[in-house]
Amino acid sequence: MRTLSRNAVPALTAEQMRSIDRVMVEDLHIELVQMMENAGRNLAELAITRFSPTSVTILAGPGGNGGGGLVAARHLINRGCQVQVVLAAPDRLTPVPAHQADILARMGVTIANRPAPADLIIDALIGYSLRGDPAGITWANGQAAPVLALDTPSGLDLTTGAVGTPAVWATATLTLALPKVGLLDAPSAGELYLADISVPPLVYQRMGIAIPELFRQSSLLRIGPSAPSGPLIP
Repeated sequence: MRTLSRNAVPALTAEQMRSIDRVMVEDLHIELVQMMENAGRNLAELAITRFSPTSVTILAGPGGNGGGGLVAARHLINRGCQVQVVLAAPDRLTPVPAHQADILARMGVTIANRPAPADLIIDALIGYSLRGDPAGITWANGQAAPVLALDTPSGLDLTTGAVGTPAVWATATLTLALPKVGLLDAPSAGELYLADISVPPLVYQRMGIAIPELFRQSSLLRIGPSAPSGPLIP
């Protein structure tokens, strides 16, 4: 996996990421379910390549972040992992995550009421919308297993970098499309990785954001320290 210097690629605020999602869906008709599939597949890939778990507990919220976690559950199960899924607010699932939950139900996957210890914990509770205070954050922080967060550790403000109470302290974070401003110096994010969710360059061009070719060789990159010269570190 290539490592990308932090100063080689622009970082987004939460509002800019919302704008990107809006252009993707409204202008290009790249639907949320497609972006969610890319996010979840990459999350599963990173979980396996970085942590090699036999068992995984996925904490999923009711929105898009939780939906990505549910997609990851399917891919991890397909690749032989023992996966337990816990929904933080099953009565508030939005339509696309509800579709992902239905797929898991048809696969015979049981949605648990309480989390159980595992080799790896996946935090897919709160995304860049930063709404809610779901159960599971305190539990995740109390586990001996590493925590892999999707897009952001729950409770971290992706624009300011402020850490809320409670907030997940992750071993690693897989953020999506482009790094977010609040993640770059956040100790609660742990190791920082970047995943392709198939945002066309046209979207960034419309927003006046210049980006290099990020995912030419792989859909996953690691974001390392700022480098004084040369954007890519071997």
